[in-house]
Amino acid sequence: MATGFRFLLFCLSMLSVASWAVSTGQSRLLMDDFVGEYGDLAKNYTYVCDESRYALLGLDMKSFAFCDKSLSYKERAKDLVSRMTLQEKVMQSVHTASGVRRLGLPEYSWWSEALHGISNLGPGVFFDETIPGATSLPTVILSTAAFNQTLWKTLGRVVSTEGRAMYNLGHAGLTFWSPNINVVRDTRWGRTQETSGEDPFIVGEFAVNYVRGLQDVEGTENVTDLNSRPLKVSSCCKHYAAYDIDSWLNVDRHTFDARVSEQDMKETFVSPFERCVREGDVSSVMCSFNKINGIPPCSDPRLLKGVIRDEWDLHGYIVSDCYGLEVIVDNQNYLNDSKVDAVAKTLQAGLDLECGHYYTDALNESVLTGKVSQYELDRALKNIYVLLMRVGYFDGIPAYESLGLKDICAADHIELAREAARQGIVLLKNDYEVLPLKPGKKIALVGPHANATEVMIGNYAGLPCKYVSPLEAFSAIGNVTYATGCLDASCSNDTYFSEAKEAAKSAEVTIIFVGTDLSIEAEFVDRVDFLLPGNQTELIKQVAEVSSGPVILVVLSGSNIDITFAKNNPRISAILWVGFPGEQGGHAIADVVFGKYNPGGRLPVTWYEADYVDMLPMSSMSLRPVDELGYPGRTYKFFDGSTVYPFGYGMSYTKFSYSLATSKISIDIDLNKFQKCRTVAYTEDQKVPSCPAVLLDDMSCDDTIEFEVAVTNVGMVDGSEVLMVYSIPPSGIVGTHIKQVIGFQKVFVAAGDTERVKFSMNACKSLRIVDSTGYSLLPSGSHTIRVGDYSNSASYSLQVNYHYH
Repeated sequence: MATGFRFLLFCLSMLSVASWAVSTGQSRLLMDDFVGEYGDLAKNYTYVCDESRYALLGLDMKSFAFCDKSLSYKERAKDLVSRMTLQEKVMQSVHTASGVRRLGLPEYSWWSEALHGISNLGPGVFFDETIPGATSLPTVILSTAAFNQTLWKTLGRVVSTEGRAMYNLGHAGLTFWSPNINVVRDTRWGRTQETSGEDPFIVGEFAVNYVRGLQDVEGTENVTDLNSRPLKVSSCCKHYAAYDIDSWLNVDRHTFDARVSEQDMKETFVSPFERCVREGDVSSVMCSFNKINGIPPCSDPRLLKGVIRDEWDLHGYIVSDCYGLEVIVDNQNYLNDSKVDAVAKTLQAGLDLECGHYYTDALNESVLTGKVSQYELDRALKNIYVLLMRVGYFDGIPAYESLGLKDICAADHIELAREAARQGIVLLKNDYEVLPLKPGKKIALVGPHANATEVMIGNYAGLPCKYVSPLEAFSAIGNVTYATGCLDASCSNDTYFSEAKEAAKSAEVTIIFVGTDLSIEAEFVDRVDFLLPGNQTELIKQVAEVSSGPVILVVLSGSNIDITFAKNNPRISAILWVGFPGEQGGHAIADVVFGKYNPGGRLPVTWYEADYVDMLPMSSMSLRPVDELGYPGRTYKFFDGSTVYPFGYGMSYTKFSYSLATSKISIDIDLNKFQKCRTVAYTEDQKVPSCPAVLLDDMSCDDTIEFEVAVTNVGMVDGSEVLMVYSIPPSGIVGTHIKQVIGFQKVFVAAGDTERVKFSMNACKSLRIVDSTGYSLLPSGSHTIRVGDYSNSASYSLQVNYHYH
C-alpha cells in the first residue's frame, strides 16, 4: 500500500515536471531521467557533475573526464565534445539544447532575460505559485538618467542574485541575454526604453557596470586567466550592431539594410560593444537581425571572428538574435542561400549558438556535404561548454547554493527598485518652486497613468513582486480625488474629460499623469511622431485651464515627447519625467513630489521638437548632418538646432555652483620618424596646424587629463548633482562632433557644503576624433574641457602640441 502510494506520488510529480519542462524548455538537472527509487529523485540537483546524480542515472561519473575538476575547463570541454556523435553535437547548438542522456548531460534552455529584473520573456524562466514574481526595476532609460555607476552595478548584483536563486529552485537558467546596449540614433525607436540613450560613452559605461554587477563573483574580478574566471550568471551584450529600427512605416528590422559609414560604425555603433567585451568581460555577444552594408552581422566573419573574438578577445560565446538565421534565409534571401548554405556560413563566421532551429534542421547536412567542417562545430561547442563550466552549471558555486525564495523580492531589493526610480526621475520645470509639495493638501490625481501599474514596468519585464501605483502611493499620504480623464494612453476621445476637470476645480493641487505605453513604443513598434498620444494634450490643456491651484505634469514614457505647450503654459507649474519607473514607481514619484527625495536625474536623450521627424527619415543612418539632402544631425553630438529639452538637462530643488582647478593645461607629445602627421579637414577661415593630428594606434597614449571640481550647494536643501564632463575639439575641424561626454560623477552635497571631485582621464580616449575613413586621431590645438551645462558650467583650455625629434 505504501509502495503504491509512493508510486502514485511519483506519477503525479512526473506529470507536473513534464508539463513544466515542455512549457519552459528548462530542465532541473535531475529531471532529465527518473530512475531507481522514486522518492530519491525528488531532489533538485543544481549542477551536472554530482556523483549521486550520476549514480541515479546508472552512470559512473568518474569515467567522464569532463567531470574531473583537476582538469582545465578547456580540457574538460574538449573531452565532453569529443564523446558526442555529429547529431548529438548539432542538437546542443541551439537555445533549446537537448542534452545527451548517455553522458549524463541534461537538456538546457539558454534563453533567459534580465534587462531590469528577471523577465518571463524566453523559455528559460517561468513564474508560478512557488515563485509568483521577481523585483521589477525601472526600465534602463530611467536608471541611466541617474548617472550613477555604483547604482548600475548594484542593480546588476540584485538581478543576478534573484536569477541565481530562481535557478536553484528550477525556475531559470544561468545565461541571461541582457543588456541591450544599442546606441539610440533616432528616438522614434520603440526600444529606446531598453537602452542607455544616445551617447556611446554612457551606453558603454552602463554596459560595463551592469555586466560586472550581473557576472562578477566577489574576489575573482581580476583573475589572470579570464577563460576560467567564475561567473555568478552569464550576461550578453546585444544587438551587435547598428540596430535601432524595428518597424517604422514600411521599414522592417528583418529586411532593413543599415548603410553605415566606417566613421559612424567605429565612433558610435560598436564602441559600447568593445567596452562591454574589453572592460566588462561580458561572456556573450548577440548579433542582430538587420544587415549592415548588405551583410547580415551573424554571417559576417569580419564582425564576429575578426572583431569580437580576435581583436577584442571575447571570453565566451556568440549567439544569434532569436530566429535570426530564419530571417537571413527567408526574409533577406542573403546570397539566395539555402538553410544548409546559411548555417555553414554563420558557423564559419563565428556564430557559436543559434537562438532558433536552423542549426538543428540543417547543420548535420552542412557538415556531411563538406560545406563546413566538424572542427568548426567542435570549436563552437567548446566555447559554450567552457562558459557553462565557468557559471557553475557543471560543478556548482558553493557561495550561491543557499540562495532561494528569501532572496527573491527581498525587502532590500524592493527598496532598491524605489531608490533607482527616485534617482532617475528628472525635474524639467519648477516655476515658483511649487515643488516639493507640503503634505495635507487636497490633491486631484488625473490622467490615463494616474493609476498605472503594468505600464510602469515597460518592455522586457517579468512579473513584479507588487505594484505600487501613483494613486496608491499618493492616497497613503494625503486627501486624493482620482479621475482618469482618459481610459488609457491612446486617449481616443474626451468622454471622461469632465470628471477630470471637476476634480481639478475642487483640489488645491492637480497632478496630471500622461505619457505612452507599450502599444505606442516597444519592440516591433516604432513611433512616427513625438507627440502625446490621442487627446492627451487637449486633456492637459483643459484641466490646467480650470484648475483652482498649481498643476504638476508627470510624464511616463520611454523617450522624448514634445511638451513645448506645457513647458510654456504658465498654468502648469512643474513637470517631471519619470520614464517607466518599475514596480515601485508610485512610491518613487510621491517621494519626489513631497520632497522626501530631491530629484537629480538628467535626460539621457535629446528631447527634439515635433517637426524634427519631418526633417529626415528614421532609416537614414548618418549621425552627422547630410547637407545634400537637408538632413540635420542626430544626438547632442551632431545636432545644433532648437530642442524642447537638451541632452543632460535636469533641475533640482536646490542650486549648485562649480569651480574648476587644474595644473595641467597642455600635453606635449614627442614624435619619432615613424609617427606620421595626418591631415584633418578644416574650415577655410581656420589656420591649419603644422601637424594636425596623429593616429592613436601610432602612440603610446599614456597621457592623462587631470583636474578637480569643487561643487558647492548654495541652496537650502541637500541634493545630488551630476558632474557631466565634455570635451570640445579645436575649432574649425570639419565633420567632427560638437562636444562629447568623456566622464561623469554623481556627488551628494549637503546644503551649504562643498565637495571636491577629482577626475583623471586618458587623453587619447577623451580628446579623439574619428575621421571619415574610420581612423581614430588625436588632433593638435586647443581643446576645451567643460564640466556641466546650461545653468552650471566651468571649463578650461587644454593645448595638444606635437614635436618632432
